[in-house]
Amino acid sequence: MGTIIKVSGPLVIAEGMKDASMFDVVRVSGQNLIGEVIEMRGDKASVQVYEETAGLGPGEPVVTTGSPLSVELGPGLVGKMYDGIQRPLAKMREIAGANITRGIDVTALDRSETWEFKPLLAVGDRVVGGDIIGEVDETALVVHKIMVPNGLSGTLTDVKQGRFTVEEPVAELETDDGKKTPLTMMQKWPVRMGRPYSQKLPPETPLVTGQRVIDTLFPIAKGGVAAVPGPFGSGKTVVQHQLAKWADADLVVYIGCGERGNEMTDVLMEFPELKDPKTGQPLMKRTVLIANTSDMPVAAREASIYTGITIAEYFRDMGYSVALMADSTSRWAEALREMSGRLEEMPGEEGYPAYLGSRLAQFYERAGRVLSNGTTPREGALTAIGAVSPPGGDISEPVSQATLRIVKVFWGLDASLAYRRHFPAINWLTSYSLYVGLLEDWFGKSVSPEWTTLRAEAMRILSEESELNEIVQLVGVDALSGDDRVTLEAARSIREDYLHQNAFHEIDAYTSLKKQCRLLELILLFYNKAREAVKAGVSVGELSAMNALEKIGRAKYTAEDGAEAAFAQIEADLIKETNALIRRYAG
Repeated sequence: MGTIIKVSGPLVIAEGMKDASMFDVVRVSGQNLIGEVIEMRGDKASVQVYEETAGLGPGEPVVTTGSPLSVELGPGLVGKMYDGIQRPLAKMREIAGANITRGIDVTALDRSETWEFKPLLAVGDRVVGGDIIGEVDETALVVHKIMVPNGLSGTLTDVKQGRFTVEEPVAELETDDGKKTPLTMMQKWPVRMGRPYSQKLPPETPLVTGQRVIDTLFPIAKGGVAAVPGPFGSGKTVVQHQLAKWADADLVVYIGCGERGNEMTDVLMEFPELKDPKTGQPLMKRTVLIANTSDMPVAAREASIYTGITIAEYFRDMGYSVALMADSTSRWAEALREMSGRLEEMPGEEGYPAYLGSRLAQFYERAGRVLSNGTTPREGALTAIGAVSPPGGDISEPVSQATLRIVKVFWGLDASLAYRRHFPAINWLTSYSLYVGLLEDWFGKSVSPEWTTLRAEAMRILSEESELNEIVQLVGVDALSGDDRVTLEAARSIREDYLHQNAFHEIDAYTSLKKQCRLLELILLFYNKAREAVKAGVSVGELSAMNALEKIGRAKYTAEDGAEAAFAQIEADLIKETNALIRRYAG
């Protein structure tokens, strides 16, 4: 047991800690505040305390638990809301009321709740770490698979069936040296250590989000990593909410890291009401929330990222596709900077610690599409999407630049688009995705052989529009040729009718890939037919006034089940109208 000799905000320095190790969890003072050792110098330990340290003073005790900061993994995780160190907020409210007090000691998983365990293996079966011994129907959307903890192997000598708590043994394992180990439905894992897997697979399948600008222009693969940087008010949180609601993932882990409490309140109010598009069940039945808002202790902000990704890895090992939203990694980096400053470390650029880049890489590198450990490996994917909040929207700052060196998808949010009410406010000229080439085969086989061509043509038109707008600002639109004016009209249609999406519209909030493809085909058909008409002498004004063009603008509000018939009719009307104009001028 050590004693406090210095208190500096969330940093406590204690002496007499020769029994402690790096990253050990400690209990600080008689109030049992939770802390973690982040530096050792002789028998002096620097401890970051995950709770308010006001009132602490020298001479108070510090006791090490001898184990690193770990999360509890088992039935009862899904649908819950935790703080940055996996304490359930609902349970803390029951104990302390609305204003949470310090030193509350609650378990992450409810020890009194029972779960119906269904065994999948029998006595005498040989198992290794990662093998599934049974299942629990945790929610209507998630079947929780009970796995043998990593590092254990042997023969099952007992397998039970029935209702058990997470602490009661459901099986017994006899290792090769004859030692018998009870297996429960709960296991623990250190948050700073990535969970092992047998093989990492290439990212070849897209994470379908239903957001047209993402799926068509800047797709992300399952197991990929993406960054959403943007200034205040540009819609980072709204984009992440949309992805959490609609992305093609079996499970969502949402980390509110240092953001405003109102934003987490919005998530809590919305998700129970929103229905999963596949099953009709509330979205909370496949969501885990980690809340460490801006008014909560800064040290816990740093831990919350690791807590969230460890839970995500656990479900990935079951064979699920997991989407992790971190909002925002900038606030996490600010917590790193504050703790680094209190440790008197040599500052790097803008005061951030020199190891900022490596810490970000350690976080994002834990994403991926993998084969799990076990006798029969399962394929699972963990997709990490981090919001970045650069001060003043300047992405040349260290957190944005360090993130861009790691991630393969950059959805650059633009404040000017957001102010024009263009959602999602992803700038199509500055954003990019390095997964496009890897996903071409999948899109070609699963959606349309023309997908890559359509995407490339849309990007070319948008790029040309940017160049033409500079000319228009100098000499006016009347100075452009007919072909160039058609390009501007087609680009306007791509922007307003395709990329613009209403997050609150029951139909437009989500668009299937088939519907996205057909809608883009219609716009590009107009572009090609309009160029043909202009060559025949038709004016761009007449083409812009066509009824078919107005129908294209409303086509995105067509329900999925009637979309194909509606799009076929619009296509026929478009061809008929443009051919009639061409014949009139040709005659």
